[in-house]
Amino acid sequence: MNKIMFGIIMGALAGIIDIAPMIFMKLPLSAILSAFSMWVVVGLLVASSRLGLPGAVAGILIALLVLLPTAILIGEKKPTELIPIVIMTIMLGGLLGYFLKRV
Repeated sequence: MNKIMFGIIMGALAGIIDIAPMIFMKLPLSAILSAFSMWVVVGLLVASSRLGLPGAVAGILIALLVLLPTAILIGEKKPTELIPIVIMTIMLGGLLGYFLKRV
């Protein structure tokens, strides 16, 4: 399996971890699909990036940059809801970067 495909699979796993609490909170399907697809894209980007940074740092940076447009929309109306989103993004982005740079 090549690194890009592995990144997409790892991104999908991160997406499943991220959306699990969203499903229990009965959030709209659009929010769940948005979060899942973000992690698939982050997995692809982290796997294909060559930033010269440690894996975890690159993963966090890429995940936060991909989150930025959504965070602006969420923060405009409900800024306190960004706290758990950013925490989860930092954790999953760091783990994704760490594991993908090991391959």
